[in-house]
Amino acid sequence: MSKPGQQQERPGRTGEMRPEPRDSMEDWTGSGLLAGSRALVTGGDSGIGRAVAVAFAKEGADVAVAYLEEHEDAERTKALVEAAGRRCALLPGDLGDRAHCAEVVAQTVEQLGGLDVLVNNIATQTPVERPEDITDEQWEHTFNVNMHSFHRVTRAALAHMGEGSSIVNCASVNGLRGNKTLIDYSATKGAVIAWTYSMAQALADRKIRVNAVAPGPVWTPLIPSTLPEEQVEGFGDQTPLGRPAEPDELAPSFVYLAANRASSYVTGEVVSVLGGETMPG
Repeated sequence: MSKPGQQQERPGRTGEMRPEPRDSMEDWTGSGLLAGSRALVTGGDSGIGRAVAVAFAKEGADVAVAYLEEHEDAERTKALVEAAGRRCALLPGDLGDRAHCAEVVAQTVEQLGGLDVLVNNIATQTPVERPEDITDEQWEHTFNVNMHSFHRVTRAALAHMGEGSSIVNCASVNGLRGNKTLIDYSATKGAVIAWTYSMAQALADRKIRVNAVAPGPVWTPLIPSTLPEEQVEGFGDQTPLGRPAEPDELAPSFVYLAANRASSYVTGEVVSVLGGETMPG
């Protein structure tokens, strides 16, 4: 069913979306793939991040959720994680701030007792009509959130990670093929992909795996809070499957890449979840 046109103020709230996304992994049955792990998920309050956090919990992981200020959404994620029998630490604050990137790692380790799995998922976007409309402030903010936070959080996390640890980055179809109205966003997601390849090589000798998931259109609060109403209406209908993904449909790819039992020989890969769209080359 096509999504109706709608808009919200940033950063967006799940409860205000119509229809609300499927993001609680209600039908997921865990099998202990992440038993005893401690995970940090940035942008874990809603959308893909929430679904990942809940799936990880159902697989046996305690989860720290870093988010901006969406406290109601974050509390819902925490309730879902705890309902799965795992601990959940909520870590609000702006990951565009370099100091906060180190702080969320320190708080994760303090509250969960360590860190084994890192999911870099946080993102922002602002569409423009013309390249000249991208201000320096917008360009720098997009990179601070979408790319620099990935590097800074990971840099801090590596002090606590070792053999068997895994890092999963959220890229995007726009990092694979570009987007004429999301130029800075697409540039950050292309950077995430190249950075994933490079970090996988750099950390191979430490036996830390680094991979990425590149989603196509996904129904999350980012969409009505950043896109004009006419673009929200029918969002994702252009895919071969004729609809956007639900967050619950993305989380299994993150579980696969995070869990050594499932992907111990997989590093430096980008799993594209695009609803049937294919990329050239």
